[in-house]
Amino acid sequence: MICRLLNFRSPSRYAPLLASLLVLSVPAFAQFNGPASIGGTEINRPISLTTDQGVLYSPLQDQPLSPGDLISIHIFGQPDYAPSVRLSADGMVLLPLIGQIHLGGLTVTQAQDLIAHTLIEDGMYRAPQVSIQISEGTGSIVTVIGEVHGVYPLAGPRRLLDVLSQAGGLPATASHVITIDRPGVSDPIVVDLGNDPLHSRLADIPIHPGDTIVVARLGNVYVLGGFKSLGVVPLNSYNNLTLTQLTSLSGGLSSSAKYSRLHIIRSVGNHRTVYTVDIKKIINGKAPDPYLQPNDIVYMPNSLAKLVFSTAALGTVLGLTSIAITLAYLR
Repeated sequence: MICRLLNFRSPSRYAPLLASLLVLSVPAFAQFNGPASIGGTEINRPISLTTDQGVLYSPLQDQPLSPGDLISIHIFGQPDYAPSVRLSADGMVLLPLIGQIHLGGLTVTQAQDLIAHTLIEDGMYRAPQVSIQISEGTGSIVTVIGEVHGVYPLAGPRRLLDVLSQAGGLPATASHVITIDRPGVSDPIVVDLGNDPLHSRLADIPIHPGDTIVVARLGNVYVLGGFKSLGVVPLNSYNNLTLTQLTSLSGGLSSSAKYSRLHIIRSVGNHRTVYTVDIKKIINGKAPDPYLQPNDIVYMPNSLAKLVFSTAALGTVLGLTSIAITLAYLR
């Protein structure tokens, strides 16, 4: 009946047609065209953390005085001399035994030396030891931006965890790798608080007035290709996600997956790199299980041969094979 409808007299003439039908019966998949740079073994490169102890634990810098700062002035051994004054818009203050004096723009040390020198010149003291403390200051603040944000005063010495706690702590979406931009320091300071609070104190560095603390969003991992469940997997700061864990969260691999050609697409700035790994070796413990990073794209290509003989395509293939055999007998 089929032969009559198709008017098959010479089945060999229709071999190209049968081949075309066979190809069309297999689901089509676009070829993966990732970035040209293909990486090999260095999937998990260490984060560039700041290790210079001189930078991490540098002494507090000599803070400049600004208009609006409220300062307290003391002379050692002279408890009666303890004025508390606020710098005016032009940086002037009115002090006992001195009168008007300009302190705006001077550092704390410079202002202390100027007040002591003025008191000596006026014959008030022979060798006064002057100290200045900033009670309220426009420069005595720290700014937190990113997943945690706000502007907070620094009343006395504070450490990183103190400021983050004052800001409400780190949410689950926040990275534990913290970046600090510090005035006078050319490169950002990068520390990793880690996942264990007992070890976080190693990164609990002193915070200086004027610091900007950047708390980045942790991000997601994107799953494409030969996984049973595709989509977006969110990361969290308390557990590092490995490739095999992602595979489990994605329902495992499909039967048509090409295990030896799994791609991890990673972006660093404007540069994208593709790392190709054999996930079967990783699952069997013959290759290291890489940790995934925020915004990684995990793509598993499908094998054409596996697709042809998969359960979904097998019925179509057998049907076409049956037609070919029937045509051969009717020739």
